Amino acid sequence: MHRSINNLIEIEKEIHSKNLDFKSKVKIIAVSKTFSIENILPLIEYGHTDFGENKVQEAIDKWSKIKSRNINLHMIGKLQTNKVKFAVSLFDYIHSLDSIKLAKKISEEQNKIKKNIKIFIQVNIGSEIQKSGINIDELPQFYKTCTQDFNLNIIGLMCLPPVKIDPSNYFREIKNAADRLSLKNLSMGMSSDYLKAIQFKANFIRIGSKIFGSRN
Repeated sequence: MHRSINNLIEIEKEIHSKNLDFKSKVKIIAVSKTFSIENILPLIEYGHTDFGENKVQEAIDKWSKIKSRNINLHMIGKLQTNKVKFAVSLFDYIHSLDSIKLAKKISEEQNKIKKNIKIFIQVNIGSEIQKSGINIDELPQFYKTCTQDFNLNIIGLMCLPPVKIDPSNYFREIKNAADRLSLKNLSMGMSSDYLKAIQFKANFIRIGSKIFGSRN
């Protein structure tokens, strides 16, 4: 069995061992950015359905010919407005909505092709200058504008907590913010902290290196 499949199975077992309700709640996004399709095919053949990319052009090059209706493709990186047309066409989920300008562009492009893409608002939970995202204080108004003015299908919140700090307080804050907006989906947790994220009800976890191995 391919190493990536073994790794995925081990992650599922680990979630089960913590008495976390994996099957009904947690979607594992295999973050395949920078990995070739040869690395990805074994997981597809095994039956895994959710994959994450962070660059639109790389995703187009890699997935255009092999993406089937069974595959859910997640845009997890920063999305530039000049790439929205291509992203809306290819991806099923966008995890990185971070501005009104981007919301407007997504709305325009998905209306053209009659697609209702599933979207997470990215929250800059640590108020870090180098990271994208909506300030949590601005979140209620931003959500209202996206859903009412642009008719976007906002399904949840996404965050990238500061590194080298226990993320628990940040995960808790995002969970509380989602509850206030009656949003049931949380995209948070990566290879290093996904078990902790699930404790705070994350149901979309983004795992790359722990499935595919180290990147070059």
